[in-house]
Order: sequence, then C-alpha cells, then structure tokens
Amino acid sequence: MNLLSEAFVTRIGRALLAVLALTLAAFGPAHAQSTHIQPKLVAESPAPAPGSATTLALTMTPEKTWHGYWVNGGDAGFGLSVEWNAPEGVSIAPFRYPVPDALILFGMMNHVYEHPYALLTEVRVDERVAPGTDLTLSGVANWLACTDKVCVPEKAVISVALKAGDGAIPEAARTRFDGWRALLPQPLDRHGTWERRGDMVRFAIPLPASTAIDAPHLFAQTQDVVDYPAPQRFSRNGDHIIIETRAKGDKSGPVSALLKLGGGRGLSLQFEPGAVPAAGEAIAGPSDGIDMALFWTALGGAILGGLILNLMPCVFPILSLKALSLARSGGDANTARVEALAYTAGAIVTALLLGGALLALRAAGEQVGWAFQLQHPVSVLALLILSLAITLNLLGYYELPTFGGGQALAEKGGAAGGFWTGALAAFVATPCSGPLLGAALGATLVLPAWAALPIFGGLGLGLALPFLAVGFIPALRNRLPKPGPWMATFRKWMALPMGLTALALGWLLWRQTGGEGWHYPVGAITMVLFIVIQIGAQQRGEGDRRLFIVAFGLLLALNMVQFIRTFDDYKATAAIASANGSTFSPAALASARAGGKPVFVYFTADWCLSCKANEAGAINREAVQTAFDKAGVVTLVGDWTNGDPVITRTLAEHGRNSVPLYLWYEPGATKPEILPQILTPGLLTDTVGG
Repeated sequence: MNLLSEAFVTRIGRALLAVLALTLAAFGPAHAQSTHIQPKLVAESPAPAPGSATTLALTMTPEKTWHGYWVNGGDAGFGLSVEWNAPEGVSIAPFRYPVPDALILFGMMNHVYEHPYALLTEVRVDERVAPGTDLTLSGVANWLACTDKVCVPEKAVISVALKAGDGAIPEAARTRFDGWRALLPQPLDRHGTWERRGDMVRFAIPLPASTAIDAPHLFAQTQDVVDYPAPQRFSRNGDHIIIETRAKGDKSGPVSALLKLGGGRGLSLQFEPGAVPAAGEAIAGPSDGIDMALFWTALGGAILGGLILNLMPCVFPILSLKALSLARSGGDANTARVEALAYTAGAIVTALLLGGALLALRAAGEQVGWAFQLQHPVSVLALLILSLAITLNLLGYYELPTFGGGQALAEKGGAAGGFWTGALAAFVATPCSGPLLGAALGATLVLPAWAALPIFGGLGLGLALPFLAVGFIPALRNRLPKPGPWMATFRKWMALPMGLTALALGWLLWRQTGGEGWHYPVGAITMVLFIVIQIGAQQRGEGDRRLFIVAFGLLLALNMVQFIRTFDDYKATAAIASANGSTFSPAALASARAGGKPVFVYFTADWCLSCKANEAGAINREAVQTAFDKAGVVTLVGDWTNGDPVITRTLAEHGRNSVPLYLWYEPGATKPEILPQILTPGLLTDTVGG
C-alpha cells in the first residue's frame, strides 16, 4: 500500500500542495465527477483551540454498485492512505474506521463499505500556536474503488479550512460527529490470546456472558494470520468467546483485530500469543449460514456445466458406451429407466466422492484443485489400462456380461453396467472444465463442506441428464434405432474414440514421467493384451488357466510393483514451456508487468482437452502470435498437469478450481481481465487490439 501511495504522488513542497488543494477545492464539483467514491474532509470545530484537539471526518460516498475498503481490505483490496501537508504545530493521528462488512467475490473475501461511511481522526494543535493562525489542512488521499467486476485506484486532494480559535463546536456538527463516532468499534480494555494448532488458528476474547452478540465475525487487521474466506466457528466458554478458523501465513506475536457484534457494533481487540481455552457452547454466526444466492447460482452452474460437458471431446468415448447400451435395450421402457437411473447414480456418486476427497485434502492443508486424480501417474496408468480393456472389448477380443450372454445376465448386469458407465463418465469427464463449470466449482472454495458437496453432485446430475431424459421420456426413447446386425459394426466403430483416449492417456503418462518411464506403460499395455487374449481364449474354451495365472503374476510383478515404487515420490517435470510462452510464476508475472507490456497468462494441463483445443485452435495460430508479437505481449504458461500448489493458489485467487484459466493484463491495470474458457483467434486478436 505504501508503494502504491508513492507511485501516485511525489511530494513537491508544502506550499505548492496547499495552492493545488485550494484550486481543486474551488472546482470541487467538476473534480468529484472523476472518482467513483466521493471524498470530503470536514472538521467538527473549524476553530480548534491551541493546546487541544478537534476531530476530522473524511466522508466517503460510493456510487451505486461501488464499494471502498477497511484498513485491511482482505484478499483483494486495501484501505485509504493520505499524504498530509500539515502546518507547523499541527499533528494528525491515524484514521479510525467504522465496522466493515464481509463481501465474498470469486472465492475471495473483501472487507468493504457498500454505503456512505466516514473515517475519523484527531487533529492536535500545539499550545504555542497563536490564536488566529491559518491552519488550513490538505493532503493527497489514495484509495481503491471496486465493483464486482472492476477495481480502480483513485486519488484526490482533500482539504479543510481551519483557524486557531476557541475550539467551539456548533451543535449540528456535534450531533453529526456523534453519529459517526457511534459507528466506530469500541476498544476492549483487556487483551485476548491466540494460538495456532496445525492448520487452525484459535482466539480467546475475554467478554462477559451478559454481552449481547448477534451474528459475530472477526476481521483480522494483522495480515498473514487467518484465511479470510474460511468459516469461523464461535463458541462461549464462561466469560470467553472462542473463535476457531483456518490459519494462513506464519505471523507470530501480537495481533490486532475487530470483532463485529451485529447491528453495526464492534470491538477493537489486541491478542497476545498464549493458551486458548477449549471451545464451549456454540454461538450462531454468519459462518453458520451460507450465502444462499451463491449456493443456488453455483448449483445451477454445476448442473448446466455438467450438461454442457456432454458436448466436450473428452466425454465422447464414454457417451459411445452408453449409446451402445441404450441401443441394445431396443426401446424397452423398463430397461431404459433402470439403466438411466443407474447411470445417473454412478455419475453423481463418483462426482460426490471426488468432491469429498478434494475437500478433505484441502482441509488437510493440501493445495489441490479439481481433476487432482489425473495429477499422479499411478491414476493415469489405471485409466490407461481401463481404456485399453474397454477398447479391446468393443473390438470383440473378449466379452463382458453387460455386452453379451444370456437374458438373465443382461438383466442382472443392466443396472451394474449403467452405474459403472456413469461412474467412469464422471471420473474421466469432470476434469474437462467447460463453460459455467469453473465458476461453479470455484464457489466450493468458500462454501462449507455440507453446502459444497451438493454442487459436486449437481455436476454429476448435469452429466447424466441426457440419458435420464431418454430413460423417462418415451418420445425420445422411441427415436432410438432398433436393435439389429448394424450394432456389431457400430460397436467396433465405437472402439476408435476409446482407443484414441487410451493413446492420449499414454501420451499424458509419458509427459508426467518426463519420458523416462515410457517402458512402464508399454509393460502395462503388454499385460492388458495378454490378459485379454487369455480371457477371450477361456471364453471360447481354449487356453490353459494355469498358464494364464502364472504369466499374469509374473507380468504384474515386473510392471506394477516397480512402477509404484518408482513414482511413489515422483517429481513434476518442467512446465510445458510452449514455444510461444515462458513458464508462469508470481515472480515472472511481476517482472513481465513491470516491463509495461501487455501480459497474457494461461493455465493448462496435458489431460485437459479443452485447454489443448484452445491452444491449437486459437493461442498458437499464426495470426494470433503475429498480433501478440506486434503488440509486445508477454505470454506466461502455467502447467498444472502434475499439480502445483502455486498454480492452485493462483486459480483460487481468481475464483477457479480447475483449468483452463486465461488472464489478460493491460499495462498499468491492477486486475486482470478473465477471458472466456472457449477462445477463438478473433477474440484474442481483438483483445490485443490487432
């Protein structure tokens, strides 16, 4: 914040600044239109007495939809600063802020004022100042004004006319200032204690049980102590209020904070390191409820996003399996309904399990995001083997009960087959983040676990909606083709996309291992081919079961054990380092932005087909790169293939839990523009002005 203040103004001398202040004051209405929050400096007494003090108020009036910030703005803001031009014998105390509100935007918590507010300060006049002395006070104020879409650093010269006098306070001014003072937090006369326990931070506030508390919230003024958007749990243990929330940073020593009590009331607090009593009887607070608008918006976005996933390339191989299953049903209503419900259950349960695992890992302190299951080679190898097995089954090398056999097996396996097909669809498809899905999953970062899980379930429901509709709407089901000889040919053609999926997974595994572990997927492929051949031989009444068991054991020992041992502590390989971009890091971003050039940052992963489609179809196109070169655009690439805590935190800072994410920084801009998840060459060239 100090650096930003220095960037806005250079001290050019007290006399010149005073002249500038009076000039701007004369044209105040014209100047006021240049800012989205209108500042005005007023004094309780225009004639402060020498040897005493008077109160000044800096009133801030935001335009509609705009807001200003508390002294600690939270995750994405900063408070106001003033570089004063004070006459001789005048000293100015720091501003005191009224109780703020908590505002969550894109997964980040901001400490804001969305209504007119006033900052108060005390101005003391030295007793040696002669009565009648001109004490006109001026300064350059800097602050941040934001909406839910854009932030603008603003500044203005503020001034108030003062003259040393008798300290008289007009009655109207006293009433007005008393109203502002009532909104300031009251200092607590005793300090509290605080401590860290693992990833939690705990506070104890000495507060008598008779003190009324309504919807409390703790605003930490000291940074690097608490994770601002994390839920806060309040309880009472005797004459202490106990607060527990998620820790952030490694701050030690005293902590300053503000406890919001409700009704605009608050307490300013000081905490010293020390023991905190055990939690007691729970107190309802804002964290015990949720932002219902955010919840319903995220749930709707997850359902629609899951529905749109059915159109994404990464899901097509799984759709082919379900299409074949529905064709086999021949339009039978009961079979179609059973398989549709089973498919839906499989997709929802798998999405819930993946979401639950993600929330558990994050609660344990891991920096992980959606699609974490594809960030480890062992998981990718398992999917590779599964894809190979399905491909060979579709080609007819062996049979599964759900694809053939008698009527009893078909009926028995219909629900099971539908369930596991839905589970596979959710497992493989959800990493492909499509429109609406990124923002919906980003909301799970700030919602409590019980509210976040339904959003993951909504994703699975959206993915299954087309088949649920076919199962329960006869008009749609009647449009399905009738069973016939064409199904054998169709089944073999469906092996093509699944085989391409297996090739893509093999390539991803090669990328994750840096090319050094290529012999492991080759070994896995060999093992699967051998198993399939033996199963097929057994089904046809051929082959030796004992030979199969011995050979299978040898292959398993030679391939899987060594693979797991080798990659138990695998290291991520170098980032993609695209020919058209450098590797992303916060330092690289800061360096690129310091150069005064436009910066394009994109986050991708080798397992994200949407990312690769955007790269091939838009980012790496010659016209786009020519426009980038002409404008001097610096491109930074963040590779999330193997997981990266820095990238995970960066995604979360922009309200995202998955890739792709595309950021465009104009020179001098404080915030990036988040580009759509589906890019076109025209969109990028228009963005760069090419």
